[in-house]
Amino acid sequence: MAVTAAMVKELRELSGAGMSACKNALVEADGDITRASEILREKGLAAAAKKAGRIAAEGLVMTALTDDRKKGAIVEVNSETDFVAKNEEFITFVKNVAAQTLASGAESVDELLEEKWAADTSVTVKEAFSQKVATIGENIGLRRFQRYTLSGNGVVVDYIHGGGRVGVMLELNADSVNDAVIEAGRNVCMQIAAMSPQFVDRTHVPQDYLDKEREILTQQTMAEGKPANIAEKMVEGRLNKALKEICLVDQEYVKDGEMNVAQYLKSVDASLAVAKFTRYEKGEGIEKKEENFAEEVSKAMQG
Repeated sequence: MAVTAAMVKELRELSGAGMSACKNALVEADGDITRASEILREKGLAAAAKKAGRIAAEGLVMTALTDDRKKGAIVEVNSETDFVAKNEEFITFVKNVAAQTLASGAESVDELLEEKWAADTSVTVKEAFSQKVATIGENIGLRRFQRYTLSGNGVVVDYIHGGGRVGVMLELNADSVNDAVIEAGRNVCMQIAAMSPQFVDRTHVPQDYLDKEREILTQQTMAEGKPANIAEKMVEGRLNKALKEICLVDQEYVKDGEMNVAQYLKSVDASLAVAKFTRYEKGEGIEKKEENFAEEVSKAMQG
């Protein structure tokens, strides 16, 4: 039976495997999609190692919290394509990775990968990833994670934007926790997702960062021909303005420009304060390989 583009597309949607793998499996199965799916599974683990070097810059950011919001985890699991990142099998897998991370005591990715996989204790987390590569047909990997554990008063709040494109986990200090406090935390998470602050407040900004910024601003100001005494004041003014943009609590609150984030939190509850936050954006810092989906299909059909 002749293998058509429609058959390749259907098998890819069913399996999540790559175009070429789907075409080859269909050829081997003489066009039988059920048999082709079995072939992909049979060959998947052997193919997983070959996929390990491929650039995985897509994927999902996912969070998991305990019911009492005293513990939280955020993870980034990467895939090669956005197509796979939208696959329900992949989404469920990433949710399980987040849950595993939440329950784990691992302090590094390597340590976490050596644990027994909670969903199937006969394999490790690393082996579970390899099995998923087999069925999905792309290189996937756990890039990073962060875990918060509160011992005293406070709450962990999370927010996922764009179906997993950006994820935020926030720890708030609070005398008591109620719906208003959790809503405030979620609003601040949305602020973090949108405005990408780098630090909680100015006390968290490293001195070498401040020194470098002063140096750059001084050079810029001197290049404008300003006298040294005026330049010094201008540098401090510009530095303060820059710090307001990168320090979360000093940022203008996006839902009400009349106050900053710290003032917003105090308006909800006087005890509220940001302890720390983590913002992950999928694939940030990873050099992506540009792909043309139509060309990929064409190349696969041409062999």
